[in-house]
Amino acid sequence: MKLRDILNQKGIAFSCEFFPPKTDKGEENLWNCIQELKVVNPAYVSVTYGAGGSTQDRTKRIVTRIKAETNLDPVAHLTCVGSTQEQLGVLLDEYQAAGIENILALRGDAPEGMDKFKAVSGGFSYATDLTRFIHERGGFSIGVASYPEGHPESRGGVEDDIRYLKMKQDDGADAVITQYFFNNDDFYHFRDLATAAGVTIPLIPGIMPIGNYDQVARFSAMCGANIPAWIGERMIPHREESDTMKAMGIEIATEQCADLIRNGVQGLHIYSLNKSEATIAIHKNLGL
Repeated sequence: MKLRDILNQKGIAFSCEFFPPKTDKGEENLWNCIQELKVVNPAYVSVTYGAGGSTQDRTKRIVTRIKAETNLDPVAHLTCVGSTQEQLGVLLDEYQAAGIENILALRGDAPEGMDKFKAVSGGFSYATDLTRFIHERGGFSIGVASYPEGHPESRGGVEDDIRYLKMKQDDGADAVITQYFFNNDDFYHFRDLATAAGVTIPLIPGIMPIGNYDQVARFSAMCGANIPAWIGERMIPHREESDTMKAMGIEIATEQCADLIRNGVQGLHIYSLNKSEATIAIHKNLGL
């Protein structure tokens, strides 16, 4: 089913995100996670492209296997990194032939060793260009990304993100999956500004359950997601207590999701980190 149709259904579209492991063992563990998450029956699942555009082959293999062997609707991340327009077109043709209906169009991060993103000759420099390219080819429902706290590279903060988001909508995007955040007020402010700017497509909040505080703190420093002081004060004293940390992370994420539901979101997108425990627990706690 296409992403636009999934999000137009009644109820909360509860979904999750995976990343393609770099080893066969990691891929086996991921597949076990996918099997375990069947109990949640996610509305859709997304598979990232890997840092700097790496692991493209594994992404394609995982996405096509999900489509072929499960009843889940996969969303394949696609970035501008390291690919020409022709190469992207070939990959889209392969996805279409495999029955993949949904793409998350992203610019992508700079490859390792590069200070900033630079398009290859014949490639795209912006997610808006990639979104338009996919839309004009037809056949896919397109998701895009946005940052409720502003993209780390943006000079204009949240307002810049909203301006580009409106462009992506005009270029054919059907939905937005946000970078994860921990302060819901940031999301509500972002949503209000986006609505005022004419953004009408669904804004789906990204949720990161904290299972390892130090790991998430490193991720957050890179992507510009602020961790409120109260979370650190609550979790850092228990950083060596794995089970306690996980339980706290699930509790905090559940409270965040419950507030988002009360405030009218159409979906919740869980950054699973290729583990099922927190995602299943949050879904159960919310009574979805």
